Amino acid sequence: MRTQTVLLWISLSLMVGLSACDWTSSSPVASLRRATGWPFEVVVVMDRDAWNGEVGELLQEQLRAPIPALPQAEASMRVTYSEPSGFSGLLRYVRNILIVSVDPNRYTKAGTRESPDEWASGQNVVTLYAPTTAALTEFLLLNEGRLVNHFNRVERERWIVGLSKSHSSWINEKLKSRFGISLFVPEDMSAYKEETDFFWGSNNANRGRTDILVYSFPYTAQEAFTEDYLVAMRDSVVRRNVPGSFPNSYMKTEKRFELSYEPITYRGEYRGVLRGLWRMEGDKMGGPFVSHALLDKKKGRVIVAESFVYAPESKKANLIRRMEPPCLRCDSWIRIDSLTYIGVTSCVYTHRPTRT
Repeated sequence: MRTQTVLLWISLSLMVGLSACDWTSSSPVASLRRATGWPFEVVVVMDRDAWNGEVGELLQEQLRAPIPALPQAEASMRVTYSEPSGFSGLLRYVRNILIVSVDPNRYTKAGTRESPDEWASGQNVVTLYAPTTAALTEFLLLNEGRLVNHFNRVERERWIVGLSKSHSSWINEKLKSRFGISLFVPEDMSAYKEETDFFWGSNNANRGRTDILVYSFPYTAQEAFTEDYLVAMRDSVVRRNVPGSFPNSYMKTEKRFELSYEPITYRGEYRGVLRGLWRMEGDKMGGPFVSHALLDKKKGRVIVAESFVYAPESKKANLIRRMEPPCLRCDSWIRIDSLTYIGVTSCVYTHRPTRT
């Protein structure tokens, strides 16, 4: 933990430079420094005895819970600890901060309070409070996953803002024309393949390759939004359209590991979110994927937006989470406000046309 804290201080020093500041009060957002730190990193400010006790262990266990549907176990959050007396200077610039306060004189029940832009712009500070450690423990047990889900949402919104300002306009226009959707992907997407009801975009990178798939199929029954149906449809589509590097090799869903399927409602629209691993039949490639399936009621079809990662040289958690399609919305036209993803195999691509 000491080493991790030292590394955090070094990285923050490089990001913002060393300076002396008055931290006693918040300033208007326009005059604040930009928040620093890495995505999915959180500084926990908490009494040391509580941190080393049962409630601290429970909190760490929840923040570091393994992310589902990854080839290797990776923690949900990168956690750095600070005692309240040491929480000053550069630590207060970190983008995600969790302050744990236990005080019977101030609180009558356990809960959370959010404070955006507390000491830096783009920052999210959460205070977790309770009158006693017992009440805090009970709150954490009853709300397992709540803190991680909150910070995941905050990071997702940051990513959406970034993509709304800078994205591949030519891919967006192609998908508007082919599917009637808007899809924001990074500008480094430089290659694509398209067929009827199918689009594949990629950055073709040698490391941390980013790929997206968009495809559609007729909606004929409610079973279309079940895990088995979506997996079968996915395997049918990618077998035809996503070949590997060797003859007769193709992508397929890895069924030897557990898949995760979650039907959700987002912005009033029903959709199915499928997470799992993919692999190349006849090849040695593989990695995680996530797909969002959305019903296009007007045209009686299901549209699937998927991203998958091929990054054997690195961890996959931040890649897959940062690229997940966070904003699928069905209107008079379907809008996918943000989707980006990370890589796979070699294929015959049509290179980006010159825009006119």
